[in-house]
Amino acid sequence: MKTFSIRSKKTEEFIDITREVREAVRESGVQEGWCVVYTPHTTAAVTVNENADPDVPRDMLHGLGRMVPESGYHHGEGNSPAHIKSSLVGCDQTVLIRGGEPVLGTWQGIYFCEFDGPRNRKFIVGLHGSS
Repeated sequence: MKTFSIRSKKTEEFIDITREVREAVRESGVQEGWCVVYTPHTTAAVTVNENADPDVPRDMLHGLGRMVPESGYHHGEGNSPAHIKSSLVGCDQTVLIRGGEPVLGTWQGIYFCEFDGPRNRKFIVGLHGSS
């Protein structure tokens, strides 16, 4: 397993972590198997989606914002929408490994999703397979 530290700069943002995940896979020596990209935070998430057009993450944040309004919650910290968005997106993604590389489509990338920033965060890449 490899743990990465990341610093979000905005209240909400998608941060492309594909390079870091590729690095962890290459360093592990796993040729065939899978990796799990996980974040241990209740107001963040991990997703796989298009990383070629910056409008896609913006649109995803916009869509999540429309689904989860900013008011009407009981949680005292005021970040209930971030908790809900984290649960909707999920705290992990499983990515297959083939030939020592993550198996991603042409336009796919792996994103750390910040919903309650800016903050110092972590994500962990766990690997399983054969070398």
